[in-house]
Amino acid sequence: MLRQTAILGLAALAAAQVSEDFENGLDESAWPTYALDCNQGGSVTLDSSDAHSGSNSVRVDGAGGYCGHIFFGTTNVPSGDIYVRTWLKADKALTDSHVSFITMPDSSLGDKKHLRIGGQSSILMYNRESDDATLPDLSPDGIAASKALPAGSWQCFEYHLGTDGTFETWLNNATIPALTVTSGSDNPNAGQWTRSSYVPKIQGIYFGWESYGGDINTFWYDDIEVSSSRVGC
Repeated sequence: MLRQTAILGLAALAAAQVSEDFENGLDESAWPTYALDCNQGGSVTLDSSDAHSGSNSVRVDGAGGYCGHIFFGTTNVPSGDIYVRTWLKADKALTDSHVSFITMPDSSLGDKKHLRIGGQSSILMYNRESDDATLPDLSPDGIAASKALPAGSWQCFEYHLGTDGTFETWLNNATIPALTVTSGSDNPNAGQWTRSSYVPKIQGIYFGWESYGGDINTFWYDDIEVSSSRVGC
């Protein structure tokens, strides 16, 4: 049994491209900050006063406006299917304004263009920077079909980017159908997203804050996993 447990543990480690709980601190060479074009007021720090597990997490204080953005992240990304799991905590609830808390440089969209995860209309959504398409559509039905991100407590957020254009998203292990596009799914709120064939080519995964209006927020991130298979909560 001990040998089987050890083998399973090694298999889990082998499957994870990145596994980080920040208990040994924030290694800025492995987790560099990212603020394209400008950085006016945002900060990334190790926080030993709040964590999902253990003692440490990474705190991102985001300022208002585009240049108030700041992220930290990794370019250690699987070459095939990409699964990302992070525990996160938002100080404030998402508002009607457009914001991002995960950004990913995407070479399929062009130079300095990103696939972004964040919120607008107080719900979780994806945003494609090249054409500003959103998943879900920001129609009344699309907004109602997504989920809000609870504030003030730790949440498990996961997503999957497939080599066939698949998008899957989970909040606390529950699928968010509005943020799902697969060959076997029927998402009536994905009209904008599916108007063109889109397969992302992610160059990095960065966690933080970017506001396209005046919203200011603080996010904490902990227990981050980047893998070629789903990790779960």
